[in-house]
Amino acid sequence: MELIKEADFRKELKGTPRAGYLFFGDEDYLKAFAVKQARETLCPDPTYAFFNEIKLDAVDFEPQKLFNALTPLPMMADRKLVTLSGLNFNTMRPTELDALCDVLASLPEYDYNVLIVTAAADCLNPGYLPKRPSSILTKLGEFLTPVQFDRCTTAKLAAWVQKHFAHNGVEVSPALCSVFPEYCGHSMYILANEIDKLSYYVRSHGKTQATEEEMHLVCTPANEYDAFAFTNAIMEGKPDAALAILADYRFRRMDPLMILSDVTRVICDMISVRAMAAEGMPNAEIATVLKLHEFKVGLYRKSLSRASEKRLQNALEACCSADRALKLSPQGYAPLEELICKL
Repeated sequence: MELIKEADFRKELKGTPRAGYLFFGDEDYLKAFAVKQARETLCPDPTYAFFNEIKLDAVDFEPQKLFNALTPLPMMADRKLVTLSGLNFNTMRPTELDALCDVLASLPEYDYNVLIVTAAADCLNPGYLPKRPSSILTKLGEFLTPVQFDRCTTAKLAAWVQKHFAHNGVEVSPALCSVFPEYCGHSMYILANEIDKLSYYVRSHGKTQATEEEMHLVCTPANEYDAFAFTNAIMEGKPDAALAILADYRFRRMDPLMILSDVTRVICDMISVRAMAAEGMPNAEIATVLKLHEFKVGLYRKSLSRASEKRLQNALEACCSADRALKLSPQGYAPLEELICKL
């Protein structure tokens, strides 16, 4: 399976794109932007765009609909763009995935298409890339070229923030560009909205330069949680903090099984980090072995200094119990709440 990045896709789009791509990864904003670029490249004439761009959504999706979208020839163009979005591959039954792959196998017969299947950030478990992709990604990769869209680093986001402000006719200092993602969050969708909000505020007051004071006045501060923050709150015996994070997950309608899977993975990684650190391995070597970022290994070791080995084992056993409860009969978020209260 060949895995490519966003920049590789853009290069291919300018030349001869492949028949099918699978967009996955953490940054949904960049996926949407890449689809927009594909639309502008493959369907430049609005007169024929109705015939040459076919959009399918998971709401009423059936494999036969995808096949029906692939078969017609493009009109007055060399290629046709077909997009499919909204599928949750993590909850898809094996028979459903097989039915989809049966249609994807026909792509070479209709090579005048460019099919883009987009998986939202939490809707496809990629496994441990690049060496250990998940079984789902491997199966889809037999028919589609996976394109990974990673979250941008803070430095890259700062440069992008400055460009976005400039597009709105507003000047910002490099210092404000660096502070902006830390204050508003690292989601590019959210950042784009907050940049537009601040830009309109500044322009409405007859100015062309934004300040940090105006950012605090106009923009909404981020409330970002991740699996490590949630696990850390549980491990440190802070039920109020853990329940607050769970409430945020519930508000965002995150799948309880996915939440538990992330927590379990963090705990297993922490157990591995503890064992390797006990053998005297440095953070860089641990990070290489576990396929983790060295910074994350440092965070785990700091957290481990406040958690005993017995507490880690108890947490892992509690996760197993919660996993059984969630899989045997749907109980919503109750097993997660019980997990928090147990520890």
